[in-house]
Amino acid sequence: MYSTPTLATRFARNTRVVRGDQPLSEDQMRAAAPSIFAEGKHASRSERYTYIPTIDVLRGLRKEGFEPFMVAQGASRVEGKAEFTKHLIRMRHAGQVQARPEANEIILINSHDGASSYQMLAGLFRFVCCNGLVVGQVVDDIRIPHKGNIQGEVIEGAFRVLGEFEAVNQHTEAMKALQLQPAEEMAFATAALALRFGERQTEEGDDLAPAPVTAQQLNEARRPEDIGRSLWTTFQRVQENVIRGGQPGRSAQGRRLQTRPVGSIDRGVSLNRALWMLAEEMRRLKA
Repeated sequence: MYSTPTLATRFARNTRVVRGDQPLSEDQMRAAAPSIFAEGKHASRSERYTYIPTIDVLRGLRKEGFEPFMVAQGASRVEGKAEFTKHLIRMRHAGQVQARPEANEIILINSHDGASSYQMLAGLFRFVCCNGLVVGQVVDDIRIPHKGNIQGEVIEGAFRVLGEFEAVNQHTEAMKALQLQPAEEMAFATAALALRFGERQTEEGDDLAPAPVTAQQLNEARRPEDIGRSLWTTFQRVQENVIRGGQPGRSAQGRRLQTRPVGSIDRGVSLNRALWMLAEEMRRLKA
């Protein structure tokens, strides 16, 4: 069954996202991310800007065995830019289908308003929680400017990322094998809390406001499958609570609130990547 193309909790209220457990059709993608199908570049782009619709690149990737399973599109406050704004596609390759709790995914990011070049990143999708991870520095990012043979370079870049998934799988299995002590779990969650909320000023602007939730809350499991002492289960608990929000907390003034989901494509990618790198650093320290 496909997920419906409506707003999702992992993005801001004005960001549309759809994910399916089978490859998405073009009609499903268009409903959530119409900028994938933009018929031209935004008026702000110069003649040097090579316009190739993302859907043309995606069709080329599909011929090579890559299928989209999730798309998202950000909003724009600038009138007339909504049809050209940044979008994200998470794809899997037919040759990567295997009996694992996670699926290797290639993340494609683009826009037609100058906000982004074509970007290719490595990701993992965890089936039990429908959670999409972004791999840290295990695989180098690929950035392709809007000029030249874009479609050919993107397809080549996708295969380059695909070829690095063996290393990603090795890192994942190492995290699953590594057990943490309670103090180490809290150290990981505390670092993640700082990544998510940082140093925030109070409304008066004089003092630093406390985070609305605690590190202990970030380490809480949402399902039985996430209970465990491994670095991987700790990482998954914390990542989901950071990205999806929904935890009860209090503002600096003591008002009750619920933490919000991460509110943009860029912020989601950067936080996901930072959390992966944090897990990698913990793995190196424990080795």
